[in-house]
Amino acid sequence: MTSLLSTMMSHGFKSSKQDFTFGPWKVTAAKNHIMKSKDIERADSEHSKEVLRPFDWTYTTDYRGTLIGEGRQIKVTETAERIDIEKLKAREHIMFFDEVLLFEDELHDHGVSQISVKIRVMPTSFFLLMRFFLRVDGVLIRINDTRLYHEAGKDFLLREFSTRESKISELKGVPAGLHTDPNEVAQHLSLKLTQCEKLELPAEVIP
Repeated sequence: MTSLLSTMMSHGFKSSKQDFTFGPWKVTAAKNHIMKSKDIERADSEHSKEVLRPFDWTYTTDYRGTLIGEGRQIKVTETAERIDIEKLKAREHIMFFDEVLLFEDELHDHGVSQISVKIRVMPTSFFLLMRFFLRVDGVLIRINDTRLYHEAGKDFLLREFSTRESKISELKGVPAGLHTDPNEVAQHLSLKLTQCEKLELPAEVIP
C-alpha cells in the first residue's frame, strides 16, 4: 500500500512532513498553514468557486477519510465486529505517533469547531482517530469520531464511525470546565449513531 494516510494542507506554504514505513504500509503526516480566506478567493481553483448557500456555519462534517489504492480495490462492508479497545489499552511500544489539526474555527467567539487526526503505530497494529469536535456555547456539543484499526497478519481493517451530541441544557451534571475538553466530555454525550465497517485489503498488500 503506497500510502495509508496522507494528510496534506499544501497551499504554497512550506510544510513539515513525517514519513514512516513499516511492512507494506507507509504513513505520511504533513502539516502546513491554513490558507487565509482572501487567498482562497484569489486562488485559481474550480473548487474555490463552488460556494454552497446556505452553508453550515458550524462546519460540521461526517467525513471518514478517502480510500486510495492506485487501482487496487478495497472492499467495504458493514460488520458486527468491533475494534478491541482492551488491546489498545495494553502497554506496547509506540513506533510512530503524530497528530494533525486539519482545521479550527472559533465561530465568531461563540464556541469552537475543529477536526484533527491522531495516528499511532505499534509493532502489532496501528490505530487512527479522526475527531470532529463542535461546541456552540450555551447550545450544544457534538463529536463525530472515525476510528481505523489494523492488526498485523489480518487481511482487513476495521473502521468505526460514531456521532455523539447533547444540548448544553442536558449536561447539567457535567462541570462546565469539561465542555472544552473533547476527551472528557465525550463520555457524557448521547450516542446518536454508530456504523462499523470492514475494509478488506487486496491480496497483494496483506502483511
